[in-house]
Amino acid sequence: MSERRDWTAEDQRVQGLITHQRADERGMTIHPEAGRITQIHTVNDAFEVTFADGHKSSYGSEGFSAINRSLDADVLRTGTVMMHLWQSVIERYPPKVQYDSVQTGSGMAHLMSTLRQFGFCFVSNTPETPEATKALLESIGPIRNTHYGGFYDFTSDLSSKDTAYTSESLEPHTDNTYFTDPAGLQALHLLSHTEGSGGKSSLVDGFAAAHALSQQDPEAYRILCITPVFAHASGNEGISIQPAQPMPVLKFDAFINQITQVRWNNADRAGVFTQVGEQMEAWYRAAAKWDALISDPKNQYWFQLKPGMLLIFDNSRVLHGRSAFTGKRRMCGGYINRDDYISKYRMTNLSKEEIEASTVTG
Repeated sequence: MSERRDWTAEDQRVQGLITHQRADERGMTIHPEAGRITQIHTVNDAFEVTFADGHKSSYGSEGFSAINRSLDADVLRTGTVMMHLWQSVIERYPPKVQYDSVQTGSGMAHLMSTLRQFGFCFVSNTPETPEATKALLESIGPIRNTHYGGFYDFTSDLSSKDTAYTSESLEPHTDNTYFTDPAGLQALHLLSHTEGSGGKSSLVDGFAAAHALSQQDPEAYRILCITPVFAHASGNEGISIQPAQPMPVLKFDAFINQITQVRWNNADRAGVFTQVGEQMEAWYRAAAKWDALISDPKNQYWFQLKPGMLLIFDNSRVLHGRSAFTGKRRMCGGYINRDDYISKYRMTNLSKEEIEASTVTG
């Protein structure tokens, strides 16, 4: 999903595992190019490794077994899965599960696995009540409390300070960009829509858009990965929330070599963290290309929410939006922290041995 990563501190950690030493224990500095492995050959039940500076070292097979065990444990710790990137054509086969099935252990495991792979899932035939919706969310993890409260059950209100509570259209965005730790999962359940029409919902796979940007304009992609941006929530009386530090639009994890979080909400954006004019101009050019991608119809999945059709999506990956509507809508739902979400995924999809391997340090 991205360009080949350069040598990082994680590579140094891995190299330390191979040689049974840490860089700081050896009292030396690892130079990126000198430490890069260029060739590996098998020689008499051992591995001969050639580095970029020409140096060669031999290691027993147990060294590489140790690193493999370490990498496997890190994958289990993070709940990393093979993700299915998608565009608008997903309307032909949107991921969904049945409400009754989620009441079973295997059904919950399937829901969690689907959310990890696709970033969203519908729960069909959910009872059309806030009580049933809340109970299902609580079976995944604790519902998060924010300045808006915990589990929400609201009707459209044009006087609201938050456009999500009005009948206006919403551009693709992620929620909670003003929090240091945005919500992991978000759920929306339309309980009723009377005396009006409209209000179609849209979803965009932010990871797919990031991948597309990395292919079309690697420099724009890099800029959105490294340039911090401020966000704020200050429309409500007595509230002024900003994250502990500005965050980039795209969070890149060098260890797994992919994007792990998207933060994008123009309505909550406060400013770019740079005082250099050229850097700021470069960010706005990159942001414009990003916005064009998530606004492209081929990247947007549009659908009409209906009573009994609960939508759950990964707020760190999937952007959501809405067309304007008339009439009165009643919506309920809530947030679940990412750590609780990933914990539920691990507990329902991993074996006891795998869970132990992901929690015991070595």
